[in-house]
Amino acid sequence: MGRIHAIVNQKGGVGKTTTAVNVAAYMAAMGARILLIDIDPQGNATTGLGISKLNLLNTTYRVILGEVTAEQAIVNTKVANLDLMPATLDLAGAELELIARISRETCLRNAIAGVATGYDHVIIDTPPSLGLLTLNALVAADGAIVPMQCEFYAMEGVGQLIRTIDLVKQHLNPELVIRMVILTMVDNRMRLTQQAAEDIRRFFGSRVAKTQIPRNVRLSEAPSHGEPILLYDAGSRGAIAYRSLAEEVLSLG
Repeated sequence: MGRIHAIVNQKGGVGKTTTAVNVAAYMAAMGARILLIDIDPQGNATTGLGISKLNLLNTTYRVILGEVTAEQAIVNTKVANLDLMPATLDLAGAELELIARISRETCLRNAIAGVATGYDHVIIDTPPSLGLLTLNALVAADGAIVPMQCEFYAMEGVGQLIRTIDLVKQHLNPELVIRMVILTMVDNRMRLTQQAAEDIRRFFGSRVAKTQIPRNVRLSEAPSHGEPILLYDAGSRGAIAYRSLAEEVLSLG
């Protein structure tokens, strides 16, 4: 079985989905077999890969609840070697429906066990919270990748995230580690950005990725066209950065 990465941060707007979609797309373009699992009820990774949510019947929601198999929900994307398990707003109800279930934290891990062996890497895009959906992603993964925006409040909430990961490691998933921290929305012209980056590096050390993701208009535009940046504008600064970041993730093994 290949690596399973959960892209996590309970703060919204830090670039989780942008990172999940574009790292997945570039890893696939480099020849790796990739499954991207959208476990965010907003379904932005789904639309960001050009998959219409209007007529989707088999989604992550139904997979987690055991109504369909993972194989039935997985769809192809515009990028060769990149498959997607899509999400719709129905997934918002899964938090409540899972509460009464036995072993509710392991539903995703159990559901994808049979298909994960067919991929080199599985990437899970999580919601901006530390609820049951994110917990399922952390239990299913062997590593967490944490995008962090270079801003004044970057470190706020990090302690809670680390405590959650430690608890999952102790009680549910001993394999789990923080595999990588990614600096996103970087603007090195701003002193505040530089200070935030220094604080993050001081705290996480060598786990901080060498590649920084810059603020880039083309990265913001690509999802509205239903394309990862490698298809939308492969020459943009954002595309060059995500290609480099994908190489770093692949180098982790």
